[in-house]
Amino acid sequence: MSPESFKRKLTVILSADVTGYSRLMGENEAETVRTLTAYRKIMGELIQKHSGRVVDSVGDNMLAEFASVVDAVQCSVAVQNELRARNAKLPENRRMDFRIGVNLGDVIEEENRIYGDGVNIAARVEGLAERGGICISGTAFDQVEGKLVQEFEYLGEQRVKNIKKPLRVYRVKVECGVSDVVENREFPLPAMPSIAVLPFTNMSGDPSQEYFSDGITEEIITWLSKVPRLFVIARHSAFVFKGKAVSIREVGQQLGVRYVLEGSVRKSEDRIRVTAQLIDVKTDQHVWADRYDRGLGGIFEIQDEITMSIIIALQVELMEGDQARLRARGAYNLEAYLKVLQGMDYLNELSKESNTLARQKYLEAVALAPEYASAYVGIAWTYITEPWHGWSDSPSESLKLAMQYAQRGLALDESLSDAHAALGLVHLVMRQWDKAVEECELAVYLNPNSADNIVTLAMVLRTVGRVEEALALLNKAVRLNPMPPDRYLHEFGSCYRLMGRHDEAIAVLKRVLDGNPDYLNSRLNLITTYVMAGREDAARLEAEEVLRQKPDFSVERFLKDFPYKDQKILDGLKECLLRAGLR
Repeated sequence: MSPESFKRKLTVILSADVTGYSRLMGENEAETVRTLTAYRKIMGELIQKHSGRVVDSVGDNMLAEFASVVDAVQCSVAVQNELRARNAKLPENRRMDFRIGVNLGDVIEEENRIYGDGVNIAARVEGLAERGGICISGTAFDQVEGKLVQEFEYLGEQRVKNIKKPLRVYRVKVECGVSDVVENREFPLPAMPSIAVLPFTNMSGDPSQEYFSDGITEEIITWLSKVPRLFVIARHSAFVFKGKAVSIREVGQQLGVRYVLEGSVRKSEDRIRVTAQLIDVKTDQHVWADRYDRGLGGIFEIQDEITMSIIIALQVELMEGDQARLRARGAYNLEAYLKVLQGMDYLNELSKESNTLARQKYLEAVALAPEYASAYVGIAWTYITEPWHGWSDSPSESLKLAMQYAQRGLALDESLSDAHAALGLVHLVMRQWDKAVEECELAVYLNPNSADNIVTLAMVLRTVGRVEEALALLNKAVRLNPMPPDRYLHEFGSCYRLMGRHDEAIAVLKRVLDGNPDYLNSRLNLITTYVMAGREDAARLEAEEVLRQKPDFSVERFLKDFPYKDQKILDGLKECLLRAGLR
């Protein structure tokens, strides 16, 4: 074949092969072939699902190509996660692990086969991956940087066989189990500056002013979270340390951050004193500290100054869009602001009564300051929370009002990430799946450190069938919120169930119920997983507990508002619940 007849193209190559294949064949040839055949089928299905095609499959090697590096990397992660779950059911000496390499390069195509340096580099990069791991070339990394939830570790320039120039190589950090993330209290530090804002101490001598110091803390967390080049621990995990005598070093280790901000607030009549200090956990030295004595109306400027001082101290570069989001603080009406802080405090209590009180405070805030966008969003969340927890007599009316208030907030400030997340949930319940994904993706883009919004996006993606992406997002969320609320763990259980990882789903759902036995959705999730895993006796015991807690439980009523895009999933849930003895 003459060079003129070559067809060249730029493509994404995925190369995979089995680690220790010769040993496996030597120990049990028939079992190895059987496992390899099953695993190839799984990999082929996942490659097709991620818009790729299998080019070749010889021996223990598989070669595939994609038009998109993003698709190839997401497929690689899905493959490793699925095979890890399958391997967990095999004896350790029979487990089959693949290494995967991904490269973007020029290739020669002949009769649907591909050749050339692009393929060779993918194979060499694969050889640098660890067992069950993924490595990608520098050309591939340049295309996915900032586009995926996975983290990447730069391995430097690597010299490999038969390739003249050293290659930039990156390791993809493959998803680990939720128990590894939640129970491991010493995390590696993120590549970007990382910070936890501890609850500011209320020095007023008046417990009724606790909402004020907590509100200031939450506001600082919110504004720092809007900066993409900062890693900010979520409120829930930071507030675990409220009132506890722990060292800054211990906080840094448990939350996996380099810096900790702590402070105090003293409010008396129309005066306020705020102290704040930013501490480097590694050296235990103050990076920055200041004290502010102002009239109460100066609280807005104090929060702005603290936020900007931290950004400057950590040498974080602000882009034009970041600056615009930080400037968009909303209303500067002091009385309305105090109402919103009280509303936030009530909303965080998560009870029917406190939800009503939160709405009342938010409504009082917008009456005082009709231009206060965040107050409208707070009202929207009180309406979303009602049907979610079964507190609404008319869920459809609650969702209608949630949409109206979220849209009013966005009309005043379109950068409010929580408003977009609220709209995403409303669209999801209305089965407007594309709009739900769009709004929730925008929410995460506008506030990349919001663990809650990341979990909301994960829930939406899980519901529309993008389960591998949802699981990757959940792992990102628990890194931002290392002491996660039960709803995060419930989402892990749902994803594991849908992926057929029943043992992991059962473990995490039992963990939820151990701490919160009244979490009905998690118990029903556990029942369906038990049935799917062939453990119907265990499912029936859990079903008895459901009927004890809720004697009038109805399967039809429970599933009526589940917005799964795939009707087969709903049919499967119904069948499992009925087999467990529920009606």
